[in-house]
Amino acid sequence: METIKISEQEIINSLCVYIADKRRVNPEQVEIELMYDDDYGFSAEAHVNGRSQILITANMIEALRFYIEHELNRDPFAAKIELKLDEDEGIIAYVQ
Repeated sequence: METIKISEQEIINSLCVYIADKRRVNPEQVEIELMYDDDYGFSAEAHVNGRSQILITANMIEALRFYIEHELNRDPFAAKIELKLDEDEGIIAYVQ
């Protein structure tokens, strides 16, 4: 598989679709805020129906695998996924 760069917006979209699937709501009802901390790494906060949930890096990778399978129609478990913090582009992911 060639290397695919997933933008910050695509990561947000993948998390919205992933959480919507888990909570049985429409993706439009999910709000996501991506975060990075030098000590804790990557995380996100999801807001659905007035409730919030913190997603750790493993949850974000799981959401990206869901996205790879359902949106890119590729084998999600054959992919190596690496999150990166880019000064210009924010949080991005590389999928190999």
